[in-house]
Amino acid sequence: MTPPGKPPREVGDGRATGGGLSAHILPTSATMIGVCMTVMSIGHLGPRDDMRLLIDRLLAVDALVFLASALLSFISMRSRGSGARLESWGEAVFIAGLALLALGAVTLAFALR
Repeated sequence: MTPPGKPPREVGDGRATGGGLSAHILPTSATMIGVCMTVMSIGHLGPRDDMRLLIDRLLAVDALVFLASALLSFISMRSRGSGARLESWGEAVFIAGLALLALGAVTLAFALR
């Protein structure tokens, strides 16, 4: 146990030891999958049109992107050799998922009547 005020000691660069960015990406990606599913479910309350179908498909693909990010982050925490590389991929995929979610939000905002 480390004394208060002193940062915990990390092994290596802290990436593949569970203390890196992957420890934050994994739970956040899982949460974002839930956000995508919730928005898709709420969308089914309104009328069905072509724009709604496009938004549903966009959010479904986005949920898969966040799933890929979560898997990459999990594998990077569990692997010993290529953890830093997998963590970088997981981070890039997560950022792409956020961009796709923002695109879906803008599309949804303009589709509301």
